[in-house]
Amino acid sequence: MKKYDPSRRKFIQTSIATSTLCFVPTIALAQTQKATTYQPQYFNSDEWAFINAITDQLIPADELGGGALEAGVPEFIDRQMLSEFGKGELFYMHPPYHIDALPTLGYQEQYAPNELYRHAIAQIDAYIIEKHQQPFHALSDDLKIEMMHAMENGKIPLKGISSSTTFFNLLWKNTQEGFLSDPKYGGNKNMIGWKLVGFPGARADFMDFVDKPGAVYPYGPVDIAGKRG
Repeated sequence: MKKYDPSRRKFIQTSIATSTLCFVPTIALAQTQKATTYQPQYFNSDEWAFINAITDQLIPADELGGGALEAGVPEFIDRQMLSEFGKGELFYMHPPYHIDALPTLGYQEQYAPNELYRHAIAQIDAYIIEKHQQPFHALSDDLKIEMMHAMENGKIPLKGISSSTTFFNLLWKNTQEGFLSDPKYGGNKNMIGWKLVGFPGARADFMDFVDKPGAVYPYGPVDIAGKRG
């Protein structure tokens, strides 16, 4: 059985709950099969194996429902790598780069996000292979968690990137986005993330509940395309 820290899933719930306290659906989360048909458009096979393995650890499936793989988070991240975001078209990408700059000054890496993923994954896997004789995706769950802590704490040296912390934080942010975004972007399949946090989605209005403060909202979510969860 996969070993994981349940606080990771609890974080997904509590990080959004403050804005959705009145919308807790009573329907149960449906278990879904892990997506296997999507073919990555940006990531190569080694990168794809890494992304699947690490997002599965970040948001694992459990008794509450599906995790990152069931929600299609790897597909979301892959699709984002070919978007304006992934290509760095939303950022000022010219030097000088100030890696110690305040977050309010924006993106400060020399690589666009998709290239940062590519360089970071290659170097991290090379580091792990040297240390454990196999890439990240082939490690035991305990070793994966150990290596993830090393990434998060900047303990894996990366050339051309400010730190492994930078990569880990970007990956974690994109994982959350893939789990909670509208399904049209490739993630949150079957609205798994929305059901977990009690988000009603893109319903037209809530006029029948405006005079019922604190009442449990009884209906499942609706996505932008109008599909009901």
